This record gives sequence, structure tokens and C-alpha cells, in this order.
Amino acid sequence: MWTFQTNLQTLRPRNWSLVQTLTDAYMTQHLAQAEAIDFDDLISNDITRSPWPAEPNNNQTPSVIIGTLPGGRVITGSLVQRRIPNPNNLPTAGGSGTTTTNPAQVESWLLESHLTYTIGGRNYVKTRSSVRTR
Repeated sequence: MWTFQTNLQTLRPRNWSLVQTLTDAYMTQHLAQAEAIDFDDLISNDITRSPWPAEPNNNQTPSVIIGTLPGGRVITGSLVQRRIPNPNNLPTAGGSGTTTTNPAQVESWLLESHLTYTIGGRNYVKTRSSVRTR
């Protein structure tokens, strides 16, 4: 029995590390997508072009597959994505800036992705953010 318990104590940290690696990789993929998407697609109100709708809206996917652990255990979670305008954006870009405060008419958005997942009965959240400007 002692050997069995020792083996379980050895495996738990490994499983934790595997889950953290899977969730980090999943969120890194979303960060890369946020940085690679064409800016015109990004600011589109069409959800098929941009998975980051403008605040106060958000894109909530209740069940995403994060990855699979050895032995076939599937790790799932919930993903929420949104974009927040910079307050100095012009009103047409969601801000309250003016041509005096923003003479170059710079447009900036904060893209957020929040992943919620459960392991061992506990809930966890990972977040990734990116700022896109033109």
C-alpha cells in the first residue's frame, strides 16, 4: 500500500504539470491568433471574421477541448474573448478621443482571452492579452 501511495504522489505533480502545459499552449495559440489576425478583420463586428467582439459584448464558447492527457483523459474548458477600445480612440473606433488628443487618429484595442477550466474539483482561470494598434 505504501508503494502505491508513493507512486500516486509522484504522478500527481506530473499530471498538474501536463495540464499547465496544455492550458499554456492553448492560450499561447490564442495570443498568436490575436497578433496575426488582419486588423480590418479584428475590428469587424462579424463574429466569423473576429472572435473578439467589442466590449460590452463578448464571445463565449462554453466547451473547448484544451488537450488530451496520456490515457485519453480530455481536458476541456470555457473560453471568453473580447476587445476593449483605448479611451483615446476616436468615437468611430469606440473611444472618446478627439483630433486634438489623438491627432494621428491612432486606433488601439486590448484583446483579452480568458480560459476557465476545472481540475480536481477546483476552478482555474488563465488569461492572455494583446494590444493591437494601427
